[in-house]
Amino acid sequence: MSGDDQENEQSRRSTEIPAGYPRAQAEIATRRRRSPNAPPAGRAAFAVQTGTTIADTVHRRLRQDIVSMKLVPGTPISEKEVALEEKVSRTPVREAILRLAEERLVEVVPKSGTFVARIPMSALPEAIVARRALEGVTVRAAAQHANRSQVTELVSLVQRQEEAAERGDPVAFHRADEDFHAAIARIGRYPGIWDLIQQVKVQIDRYRRLTLPQEGRMDMVAGEHLAVVRAIEAGDADLAVARMEEHLDKLQLDISVFLDMWPDYFVHDLPFDERLLA
Repeated sequence: MSGDDQENEQSRRSTEIPAGYPRAQAEIATRRRRSPNAPPAGRAAFAVQTGTTIADTVHRRLRQDIVSMKLVPGTPISEKEVALEEKVSRTPVREAILRLAEERLVEVVPKSGTFVARIPMSALPEAIVARRALEGVTVRAAAQHANRSQVTELVSLVQRQEEAAERGDPVAFHRADEDFHAAIARIGRYPGIWDLIQQVKVQIDRYRRLTLPQEGRMDMVAGEHLAVVRAIEAGDADLAVARMEEHLDKLQLDISVFLDMWPDYFVHDLPFDERLLA
C-alpha cells in the first residue's frame, strides 16, 4: 500500500463510528472541526470585514426601522424574535436594545417588555434650534465656496425630491432630502458638522416622517430647498442662511398640528415654552 493510500485509510478509520454509537454524538464526531485560525463565517464574518460588531449591525437595523417610522411608537420589540430574524444570539440583540434605550428610541418596561418609545415633545424644539444653528454655518460656507458644478449637483438633488413627490414616495424623498443637506455641508467644507447634525436630529427625523405624507408637504419642502440653492448660486450667504432658517422653522411651527393628528405617538415628558407650539 502506498503512502497516500495509507493516509487515506487512516483518515477513513478515524471517522468510522462504532456500532451502537449515539446518533447525536456520531454527528458531532464526524463533523469537520473548524481550524482555530479559520476566519469567522456568517454575520460574524460581515462584522469583522466591516469593522463593526454584530451588536452594531442589529442596532443599526433596529434604529433605522424606528427612525423611519417603520416601527411606530408603542410597537413591542421581542429580543427573541429579533435574534431569530438576524440569525444571531440574544446577547448582541440585548446590547443593541440597551443602546437604543440610551438614545430614547425604545423603552424597557420591567415585567412588561420592550417597546418603541414615543417621540419626546421636549426634545423637538431644542433639536430644531440646534440643527438650525449648525446648518446656518454649513449653508453660509456653501454660498461662499460653491462652484458651478456643485450648484448643478444641488439642483439635481432638488429634482430628485420633486420626482419623488410626484410619485408620492416619501421614502425616496427623505433619502434625497438627506443627500441635499449632506451635500451642502460637504460643499461648505464642513462635512463633520453633518455628522453632528445626524446625532442631534434623531427625534426630528421621526417627527418629519409623519409630516411628509401630508398633501402638498413634499412639494413645499422641495420649493424651499430650491430657494436655498438659488441663494447659494448667487453667492449671497446672508440670504442662504435666511432661506435655510425659514425652511427649518416650518418644522417647529407645525408641531402642534401633527401632535393633534398623532397624539399616541408623542409624549409630554417635560414642560417647555408653549410658544414653541404656537
